[in-house]
Parts: sequence; structure tokens; C-alpha cells
Amino acid sequence: MSDRIAILTLSCPDRPGIVAAVSSLLFETGCTIRDAQQFDDLETGRFFMRVVFERLDESRSHAEITEAFGTLAERFAMDFTLREQHAKKRVMLLVSKFDHCLADLIYRWRIGELPMEIAGIVSNHGRDSIASTDIGDLPFHHLPITRQTKMEQEARIWQLVQESGTDLVVLARYMQVLSDGLSAKLLGRCINIHHSFLPGFKGAKPYHQAHERGVKLIGATAHYVTPDLDEGPIIEQDVERISHRDTPDALVRKGRDIERRVLARAVLQHLEDRVVLNGKKTVVFTD
Repeated sequence: MSDRIAILTLSCPDRPGIVAAVSSLLFETGCTIRDAQQFDDLETGRFFMRVVFERLDESRSHAEITEAFGTLAERFAMDFTLREQHAKKRVMLLVSKFDHCLADLIYRWRIGELPMEIAGIVSNHGRDSIASTDIGDLPFHHLPITRQTKMEQEARIWQLVQESGTDLVVLARYMQVLSDGLSAKLLGRCINIHHSFLPGFKGAKPYHQAHERGVKLIGATAHYVTPDLDEGPIIEQDVERISHRDTPDALVRKGRDIERRVLARAVLQHLEDRVVLNGKKTVVFTD
């Protein structure tokens, strides 16, 4: 991977000349575009763009190009991110007793499928509760939570996020509801996997609810965490067809498979800067 490739994402009010301005700036700073995608949201009047480009002029630094885009951003009222592709994001994984998603993410990280650095693992249960997952020498933090200690332990989680330079928090079946305060601090950089195809069958035992209703499809949803429980912008979803022969246990087993792949796809899309917030929704630039 070239250390001169960078990824730009932006959103702004739609108006003529945005693409031309971005392209011209990249040309003027000695860059060439390797990939570009854009989307006009006619409902909100906002424009979204993702550009992968390479610096051909070695005399131009990443910092200089970022500064130049800062000026352009002011002109078009843009929200933008600009990251060198080789700079991996640091990810903290939170888990409770169900560790299938945790194990899957660690495996994909080890084989190079998820370009990230794992900043640590946090669990409200002891290390024995995830004994089936080989976490090696990854930092592990046991932060048991009760009604009395919840705010104290959330403050510790936030401290770990700051101290470790964490860019993304992943709730890999972390069965605790984050407080409004922590959710707000992690807005746009905390992904949850919900064991249901949202919206629908919310709350406890969604697979049992689905079984009682005789559904023919089950699914899972990965979304950004917001103070509104299970209402955050959706990043990725998937479903699987079932039949009347499936028991609740069979639905749980099939559901685990869906949860793993949905969460992995959502995390990868975030790591590759393919997701841009659009109010209560997201724009996801697929490869």
C-alpha cells in the first residue's frame, strides 16, 4: 500500500461547482484521483462525496493538502475528513458473555481483512466469560457494571478511549445500554450490532418474538449508537430465510452467523471511510 494514498470524504449543501472545485484542488496540489463516488440527496439538499487520491508531487505533504481542503471547506460549508490510507484506525471492542462477534472480528484482524489496530477489549464480565476466544496479549479490561457503578464504569470506559487514542468503539454484543452522555461523546464513532432486523422485534429475546410470530426472515442490524436506543443511523443489514421447522435455538444459531457478517461489514466500511452520516441515516459508498 502506497503511503501517498489518501481518502477524502465530505458532505455539504448541494450547489454547482463542488466536484470541479475538489478535482481542481487535487490537480493543483499534484494529486491524481484513483476512485471517486458521489451522491446528491434530493430530500435534504446535501451533497456527499468520497475520493481516493494519490500524491504524485512528493514535495506536497499530507498536512499541506489538508490545509488546502480546509480553505475549500469554508467556501462550500463542508464537513470533511481526510486520512492517509495507511494510517490504521484504533478500535476498542466491548463485549459481554456472547463472544461470537468478538472472535470473528479478532480473526479477521489477524488475517489482515480488517485494517485496524485493536486498542483493547472491555467487558462487564470476567475474562473467563469469553474463554472460547483467543485474545492473546490484547489489553483486557474487566469493568463490572451494577446499577450503582454504571456511571463510574462508563467514565472509566471514556478514559480508556481517550488514553488509548481510540477512533472507533464497537459493541460486539455488549449487553449494556450506554448512557446519553457517553453516547453523545461517541457520536458517529460507536457501532452496535443489534440481533434483529430493525425496526421491529425490539427489546428482549427478539428471536423468540420472531418465532412466536412465525416470521419467514430473520436478520441483524449494525448501526451507530445514539442516545435514542436502537434508533441510530443504520450502516449495514442482512437477513436469512427460515421456515416453520426452525426452533428458537435454530434461529439463535442462524442469527449468530448473520450478526458476525453484518458487524464485520459495517466495521470495514467505517475503517475504509465509506460511511457518511446524513441526519438519521447514512450514505454508504460501497466498493
